[in-house]
Formats: sequence, C-alpha cells, structure tokens
Amino acid sequence: MKIYQGFKHYLIEKKLWEVFIYLFFGGLATVVNIVTFLLAYQGFHLSWPISNTISWICSVLFAFVTNKIWVFQSKTEGVGALIWEFSKFLVARIISYGMDMACMYLLIDMLHTGNLIAKVITQVVVVIANYFFSKVFIFKKVELFEEEKTDSSPR
Repeated sequence: MKIYQGFKHYLIEKKLWEVFIYLFFGGLATVVNIVTFLLAYQGFHLSWPISNTISWICSVLFAFVTNKIWVFQSKTEGVGALIWEFSKFLVARIISYGMDMACMYLLIDMLHTGNLIAKVITQVVVVIANYFFSKVFIFKKVELFEEEKTDSSPR
C-alpha cells in the first residue's frame, strides 16, 4: 500500500494521475469490449457488426460508472443532473461508436485484417477519442473565481 500511495502522490504532483487512472480503467473497458466481442462473435456466432454493438453497449456502461466515480470523480446533484451527464456521455460514445464501426469496416472488410487485430487497433483510436470527449465535454470541472466563491451578492 505504501508503494501505491507513493506512486499516486508522484503522479498527482506531475498532474498525471487523471491520465493514468483513465488509461487504467480505459484498459479495463477495452478488455470488456474485446471479451464481449469475442464471446458474441466466436461463442454465439453473431456477425461482427452485431458482436461489435453488443461489446460497445457493455463497455459504455462500464466506462460511465468508472469514469464518473474513479477517473473524473464527478458529483451530480439529483436525478436530472445524472441523466444530463449520462446523455452527454452517451452522445460522445455514439460518435466514438461510429469511429469504431468505420475503423472495423475499413480494417476487416476493406483491408482484410483479422477480427481480433482490427478490434485491438480500433480500441486504441476509441480510447484516445473518448478521453478527449470525457475531459472536455462531459466531466469537465467547473472552477469558480475566488471572489465568486466568497461574494455571491448581486452587483
């Protein structure tokens, strides 16, 4: 535990903790995505587009929970705020799903790459895009100026 705390403290000082923890949970989401894809494609003999859609749904749900709680530590007040945050997350993930499907189509159907290799390559593109979407549009932290925090009187 002492090694973990030292490592975490070092990354926080270098302002790399958020990126590290995102990549950690992004890696786990990628594992969820690839395992469910292979299970659907090879285990249930579904087409690659159906298998990719199933894997996308599973990894999106996993990613929302982990990003909200552990990566960006987002706090929402009320069900409405949670629904709004999830809606933004879902829109961004739909965009990256389009990127995912386009890359899979290009790699599998056009370039005749193996399904697993295509899936791994595609996931690298998707993880990078999703970090950008999450950081900039979804879980952005709102910071108030010091005088706004202490003085809320109308001007």
